Amino acid sequence: MSHHLKPFEPFTDLMSFDPVRNVEDMLRAFRQPGQWRSDVPAIRLDIDETEQEYDIRADIPGVEKDDIKVEIDGNRVVISAERKQDTEKKRGNTVHSERHWGQQYRAFTLPNPVDDAKAEARYEHGVLKLTLPKKAGAGMHRLDIH
Repeated sequence: MSHHLKPFEPFTDLMSFDPVRNVEDMLRAFRQPGQWRSDVPAIRLDIDETEQEYDIRADIPGVEKDDIKVEIDGNRVVISAERKQDTEKKRGNTVHSERHWGQQYRAFTLPNPVDDAKAEARYEHGVLKLTLPKKAGAGMHRLDIH
């Protein structure tokens, strides 16, 4: 822990103007394990809406179909996926690896409730395709004022 300690020299710090003096310390705090998870990418979405349904495409490459879960509660949709680490370990000749393991999820709210009984999901070539029909009669109702 002592390798992060720096002697405090007030006059030296005042004499040399360095606007990015403490940026390295700030960035080191973000790289601490468990505080900032930039190694797990977010699930990216495309959402198209028609009068009858929502068509959603979610990029989830490298995940098995059985490791993806979709939950629908009214107009809230949660997509979660778990990428599992291979049991085979080839670390001897690996110079660099950017693969990540773990869970990722994406939650969002749609403008209208979804008819979850008629919803469909397909997973092909790393893309999850959801067809979520709108619940009948769930549109906006305008109230007449008398």
